[in-house]
Amino acid sequence: MESRFRIEDPAGAAARREAAVQRLRDETGIDEAMIDALVEGFYARVRDDRLIGPIFADRITDWAPHLAQMKLFWSSVALSTGVYQGRPMPKHLPLPIDARHFDRWLEVFVETARDLCPPVAANHFIERARRIAESLELGIATASGVMLAKGERFVRTTQAWTPD
Repeated sequence: MESRFRIEDPAGAAARREAAVQRLRDETGIDEAMIDALVEGFYARVRDDRLIGPIFADRITDWAPHLAQMKLFWSSVALSTGVYQGRPMPKHLPLPIDARHFDRWLEVFVETARDLCPPVAANHFIERARRIAESLELGIATASGVMLAKGERFVRTTQAWTPD
C-alpha cells in the first residue's frame, strides 16, 4: 500500500527555497547590501526619534548584535531566506507601547525605505513592515486583554511611554 504522506527531499526543498529567494531578488532588486543599508539607516533614525528612540535606548546597550539580528530578520521577511530564527512577539509584549508607537515606527521605516531604496524594493519592504506592525500591535493588545475589532487600534489604559 502506498503512503499518502510524502517525505520531503531536503536537497529539493533547499533548491526550491533558493530559487524562490532568487526570484524575489530579481523582482525587487533587494540584496543583503540593501538590507544592511536599510537596517543601519532605519535604526540610526530610530535612535534620534523623540517618541520611540528612548524605548530602544532603555533596552539596547550594545547595538551591533541587535542590528545583526535585524538584518537576518529582514532577510527572512523580505527575501524568505529563512536565516532568522528568533521570536519577535515575546520581546515586544512587555514594552510600554501602543498604536502611537507603531505609527511612529512605521513612519520612520517608510521614510527610510523611500530614501534609501528604489521604489519597487521600498514598496516590498513597506508592505511587510505594515504587516509586522499590525501583527505586533494586535498581539500586544491581545496579551493585554484587549480584543480589537477590525480597524480598531490599541491604546493602553495604563500609561504608554511618551516623552516628558
